[in-house]
Amino acid sequence: MKNQEKIFSQDDKNYLPVFNRYKIVLERGEGAYLYDINGKRYTDFLAGIAVNVLGYNYAPLVNAISKQAAKVIHVSNLYYTEPQAAAAEKLVKLSGLDRAFFGNSGAEANEGAIKIARKYAHQFDAEKSEIITAWQSFHGRTLATLTATGQPKYHKGFEPLPAGFDYVNYNDIDELAGKISDKTCAVMLETIQGEGGVYPPKNDYLKKVRELCDKHGALLILDEIQAGIGRSGKFFAYEKYGIKPDIVTLAKGLAGGVPIGAFICTEKVANAFHAGDHGTTFGGNPLACAAANVILDTVPNEKFLAHVEEVGNYFKNKLVELQQKHSAQISEVRGEGLILGLQLSNSKKSGVEIVNECMKRGAIINCTVGTVLRFIPPLIITNEHVDEVTRILDEVLSE
Repeated sequence: MKNQEKIFSQDDKNYLPVFNRYKIVLERGEGAYLYDINGKRYTDFLAGIAVNVLGYNYAPLVNAISKQAAKVIHVSNLYYTEPQAAAAEKLVKLSGLDRAFFGNSGAEANEGAIKIARKYAHQFDAEKSEIITAWQSFHGRTLATLTATGQPKYHKGFEPLPAGFDYVNYNDIDELAGKISDKTCAVMLETIQGEGGVYPPKNDYLKKVRELCDKHGALLILDEIQAGIGRSGKFFAYEKYGIKPDIVTLAKGLAGGVPIGAFICTEKVANAFHAGDHGTTFGGNPLACAAANVILDTVPNEKFLAHVEEVGNYFKNKLVELQQKHSAQISEVRGEGLILGLQLSNSKKSGVEIVNECMKRGAIINCTVGTVLRFIPPLIITNEHVDEVTRILDEVLSE
């Protein structure tokens, strides 16, 4: 057996200790399965935190990356490249918006969205700069995006934070109506809150948010970094709720595991930026965009999205069965498609303990906010994979 302890020690000695890592060393993957360095198999229902939407070793993605790497990996945005032009065209068509910009991560995508929203509003009123976000949101870890993140635990120790952000409770339209004003340049929301506990919008909440933004001349920014790329059963989650934002941000699954981020906006918003107002060295490089084009040619397919909807409904029903069986430990099942959450209540084990017990039995799941088991698996999973993971969960909860 390979020596995991050597790798643990090497990493612990040299890497900045900002992650609470699980004690396994992952080496390879196939489909919806991951394997550690000793060959143990795990059914993966985390997907690199909603990133590996096509699972592992998906041949068209591997081939596209290999083929592009043999041509050119990076040339900078001083020049045109075919992969970037193609990916931008696809995103514009899919979103119903007008202009796309590529960065390297979700935080960069949100940072760009914040910048362009402020620049747009500044044209009309230099004091129209407030951005309203939601409590329990997560938008990134740069200074601006962690300030936009409505979780004080992420703010602690990084003060002074950038000014001009305020917060409301998600799904509370009355609270938003009481805070939004003509000095609000944007309302920024996750279409479905992910890291904060998997909370979809209720009723016509997002439609009413759209109306309030229009009334006050504020932009609507939707963060679909986790809920986008087909995870809800639609390519963009906002399609489920009958609205369109002024700006939408993407990352995670956009290139199937290759780092990339993007924001897409309307033409009127795009016109606020001019050459030199924003930029990136690596963003939208040919390698990342070649990978993104595979995702953009695969996930929006009607049959693919129908599969996500179908297996997502099956999975949600299995979680509801678990809730009914373990009603003393599970209070609610939430989510859409393949972004699902199981709310623990008076559980015999903590969320982290449940995650660890599942991992020992060969299932990778996630706990967020301490009490919510979050499931964001590859979009290619089948009912059989769902059965494997729910069986393991049942065993752990029954102990």
